[in-house]
Amino acid sequence: MKVAILSPVAWRTPPRHYGPWEQVAYNIAEGLVKLGIEVTLFATGDSLAPTELAWTVPSGYEEDPASDAKVAECLHISYLMEQAGAFDLIHNHFDFLPLTYSRLIDTPMLTTIHGFSSSRILPVYERYNDRCSYVSISNADRSPLLRYVATVYNGLRTREFTFNPDASTGRLVFLGRIHPDKGTWEAVQIALESHREITLAGIIQDQAYFDEKIEPLIDGEQVRYIGPVGPEARDELLGSAAALLHPIRFEEPFGMSVAEAMLCGTPVIAFPLGSMDELILDRQTGFLVSSVEEAAEAVAALGMISRTRCHAWAVSRFSQEKMCADYLKVYKEILELR
Repeated sequence: MKVAILSPVAWRTPPRHYGPWEQVAYNIAEGLVKLGIEVTLFATGDSLAPTELAWTVPSGYEEDPASDAKVAECLHISYLMEQAGAFDLIHNHFDFLPLTYSRLIDTPMLTTIHGFSSSRILPVYERYNDRCSYVSISNADRSPLLRYVATVYNGLRTREFTFNPDASTGRLVFLGRIHPDKGTWEAVQIALESHREITLAGIIQDQAYFDEKIEPLIDGEQVRYIGPVGPEARDELLGSAAALLHPIRFEEPFGMSVAEAMLCGTPVIAFPLGSMDELILDRQTGFLVSSVEEAAEAVAALGMISRTRCHAWAVSRFSQEKMCADYLKVYKEILELR
C-alpha cells in the first residue's frame, strides 16, 4: 500500500511549537511507517519527515513573512495531485481545498476534518460527499450533512510526555492560542480566585485581546506568560502543573493540550463544550465545569483525581499507535470498496 499524507504548509511538519494539524500529519506518517506502510509525506521543505518527503514550498507561510499563503497552498496541493496516480490512497489534512481535485484523479482521497472554520465551507464538503471519504476527530465535531466513515481521535507520541505522579508546584497552566475562544482570560480569573499561580503559554493569535484583557493581569509572579513552547518545554510545563485550565468558549473539535496534559498525569479543568466530554472523564481525569466559580471549586478538589488514572486513560485513547491502527483499518475499508 502506497499512501500520500498531505500536511498543511502553514508551519513546519512537525511544528516547532504551534501547528496541531501538522503534528497529527507527522504522527500518522511516522506511525504508518512503523506498521510497514509505504508513505510519502507532502509538507514544507524544512520538515523533519520520518519517511520520503515531497515538497515544493520551502517553509511554512506563517514562519516566512515573504510567503503568500494562497500561492503556497496552490503549489503544494497541485504538486501532489499531479502525481496522484503513484499512490493507492491520499490522506488529506489540508481541509477542503484538495477535495476540488477529487473528480480529476482516480486515487481515493480520505480527508480528516480537523474542524470547521465556518459553516460557509460546508458546501464544498457536501459537493464531494459521494467522491471522498471523511473522518471526524471527535463525535462532537460532525455535521449531519456529511457522510463519515469513522471517528478517529488524534494520537500523540506518548514517549514525548513524561508521567509525573506528583505535581508539587501547585501551579496551574494554560496552554493554547491566546484568543477569546480559548478562554485565556477566564483561565487567569480561575487562578486568581483559587489563589494559585498560573503560567500562560501559546502563540498570541488575537493581539488586541492580549493587549486589553491579558497583559494587564501579567505580574510575573502569580500570572506569567512565556510565549509558545516546543516539545521539551511543553512536557516540563504540563508535567509539573497541578492542572491544565481549558475554559474554552467554542465547540472545540479536539483539544491536543488536553490529551497532552493527561499523558503527563495532569488533570484538566474544562468548560463542557465540543469534544471535552469525550476527552475528559469527569471527576476521574479532571472536571467539566460551567463557570469560573465552579472551576475554582474544582481546583480545590484536585486531590481526588488520580494522576495515574489520567495517564492511563490518555495512553489508552490518544496514542499514536491507536490512531494509526484505526486509520489503517479505514484505509483498508476504502480500498476494498474500489
